[in-house]
Amino acid sequence: MASLKPSHFFFVVVVAIFLHFHPVHSDDEEDHLLQGLNSFRTSANLPAFSKNKNAGCVAKKIADDIDDDDQPCNNPSNSRGNETKLSDHPKAISKCNIDVNTTSDVIILPVCVPKLVPTLVLTNFTRTHYSKYINDSSFTGIGLSSEDDWMVVVLASNTSAGSLANGAYSLVNTKVGLDHYMVLLLLGLIICLSQ
Repeated sequence: MASLKPSHFFFVVVVAIFLHFHPVHSDDEEDHLLQGLNSFRTSANLPAFSKNKNAGCVAKKIADDIDDDDQPCNNPSNSRGNETKLSDHPKAISKCNIDVNTTSDVIILPVCVPKLVPTLVLTNFTRTHYSKYINDSSFTGIGLSSEDDWMVVVLASNTSAGSLANGAYSLVNTKVGLDHYMVLLLLGLIICLSQ
């Protein structure tokens, strides 16, 4: 029986660790806002929002799009009338691999606050017309993302039309980050061939 060379063993261990632990990012601004929104809802005898992975993906894609469009942020109350339905963002639906039939009861709330001052961000969701969505008990899931001066909140409902369920599985559309695995595979191949 052939024995494993140390380099092969090292490669297998690195790949196993990399497959087990994929990067997780946590932004203080988003966590702070979620805590504030949940406190606001709890004080109104509503259940706290729970993080929804697909809503988080959609929020990230929309925040990236806002940043890519270089939309100016001049007014801390720039949320007036900007809520949209997820169906208005087909690119985000596609990139997050979400079934289109589960998006009609989803709302997107973008807010512009220079330097994302936490109290102002929270106020833009709880003291403006956005509060009707925050106070709506049919919204139970939440996704948050920020880019520069923009905070995007995506609210998912407790209905099948707002659950943000994944569409058909696609290896190309997975959010795992296949490029990371390809780099590891190529690195392992180079190590094996160099011996």
